[in-house]
Amino acid sequence: MFRYLVAGFLLTTLAFADVGIGTAQAEKVRIKHDGLTLNGELNIVEGKTLKDGVVLVVHGTLAHSGMGTIKNLTDVLAERALNTLAITLSLGVDDRHGMYDCKVAHRHRHLDALKEIEAWMAWLQTRGAGDVVLFGHSRGGNQAARYAAELGHILLKRLVLLAPANWDETRAAKGFERNHGQPLSAALEKARALVKAGRSSEIMKGMGLLFCRGADVSAESFVSYYQPDLRFDTPSILNEIKVPTLVIAGGKDTVVRGLAEQVEGLADGSRLQLTVIDDAGHFFLDLLAEDVADAMEAFLSPGG
Repeated sequence: MFRYLVAGFLLTTLAFADVGIGTAQAEKVRIKHDGLTLNGELNIVEGKTLKDGVVLVVHGTLAHSGMGTIKNLTDVLAERALNTLAITLSLGVDDRHGMYDCKVAHRHRHLDALKEIEAWMAWLQTRGAGDVVLFGHSRGGNQAARYAAELGHILLKRLVLLAPANWDETRAAKGFERNHGQPLSAALEKARALVKAGRSSEIMKGMGLLFCRGADVSAESFVSYYQPDLRFDTPSILNEIKVPTLVIAGGKDTVVRGLAEQVEGLADGSRLQLTVIDDAGHFFLDLLAEDVADAMEAFLSPGG
């Protein structure tokens, strides 16, 4: 089904739930970070503990730890005796569950995710976790890659990026205008002007953000997602990442287009590996989660 293409702060956090070490049941875990309650789902495989290591899983745009792509994968990884901690990014909302409610004004920023990943890494360290594999899907893939490249952690040993976001300025502008009915340049100019005037938190009514059409959004939030920045393009930062990295691309992905071609020339088969799952779209649903797990299992095995 898939083919390998090889070219070769410390934050203090407070846990609200005891972890069911040695069970096969998913355990809800909550920590405090920056005045917000963050939620995660920890699955420790029967007979194992956190000392055996864990895959820390980050979801995509405005999503959550229970979305199909993430839930399917964590279930399959459990079958392969891999512990997982799937987190839900707060997106600025206390104790957030489920998909982001587009009726709620957006005040979150793209890079807020890095500090939240760091908070979970610190929590894992306090719980005596072993090696951590950081996993990110889609926008979460870009955020995971940015974390590995820009922050990192002593526990972080490997990185897996599933259809990580890539970026092109022209394509981003066209996508915004198509979704929100106005030129990105004018919207971004307005947001930048507010930030420059010290009014970053001011809400731009009905501006729209990401797939939330007509949503209210702060100027600072808008700039964080739409300011032209090559680092939105995950392949452009792969060479900065020191831990072994696996990129998994979907052969039929119409969201992250051209990813395999971007990564193929960078992959060396060791520090950076690429797997293409030919039949997969962007979300790797149903049995395609098995192919993702197979690729991860091979990558994580000794000598992988």
